[in-house]
Amino acid sequence: MAVIKMLGTGHGATFDLYNTCFVIQNDEGFFLIDTGGGMEIMRRLALSNIKLEDIKNIFISHSHTDHILGLIWMFKKLYGKVVQGEIKENINIYCNDVVHEAIITVAPQVLSDRLWNTVASVVDFVVLENNDKYNINGIEYEFFDIIAKGTKQFGFECILDDNRFIFLGDEPFNLSLSERIKGADYVTHEAFCLDKEASIFRPYEKNHSTALSAAKTMEEFGVQNLILYHTEESHGSERKSLYTEEAKSVFSGNVLVPNDLEEIQLVKKR
Repeated sequence: MAVIKMLGTGHGATFDLYNTCFVIQNDEGFFLIDTGGGMEIMRRLALSNIKLEDIKNIFISHSHTDHILGLIWMFKKLYGKVVQGEIKENINIYCNDVVHEAIITVAPQVLSDRLWNTVASVVDFVVLENNDKYNINGIEYEFFDIIAKGTKQFGFECILDDNRFIFLGDEPFNLSLSERIKGADYVTHEAFCLDKEASIFRPYEKNHSTALSAAKTMEEFGVQNLILYHTEESHGSERKSLYTEEAKSVFSGNVLVPNDLEEIQLVKKR
């Protein structure tokens, strides 16, 4: 049985919410999806009862700082565990070529030679091409280019507990991928803000969606369950209800707006 552990659900400039990243956990292990933008990734993993040495597979969707820089702090912590002999097998980092170039360029500049060389000795980069498939913790993942307007970005599709689950990164859905998402059981989609507050947060100028615009598109293609994340944080404890209400006004399926550190148990809609 797979569980989605949301480490963070905020966009790149949130303070109280951590940047969007999560873990897919099943009986065979943990798969970390993005790492956020800072050292807070380590605390989030600890709060989720996940040990760094137990993470053998990481996917970085794109090279924006709020998705990739947490990895640098993981490397700093990983160094000590390598030296102490706590790392028993190599760690796979799945990413596209732009992300790979960013990591191998930035990491040696901000980490000492000894630290970087030690960590690099236990890291295997898997540089992805569009539609590449890999088995990770017993689950078959197909990675694909989401055809972002900004920097190159990949998402993925997989089967989790008989559910067709699709991760779409943090840009508005590109309609050229419509055949992929039709009738999907679960789709994750960014929702930068509420549509009624678009004039305040200007999501479209930043290549982002609103809860309403994302839900309209997912309804059109018969998605069953919509998970919204990568939001602003101005509504505090009311964020979940407000985003859910706006999305449900145009979406007939189930809407989930997780909080940071919330676990999502997938249930197939009948």
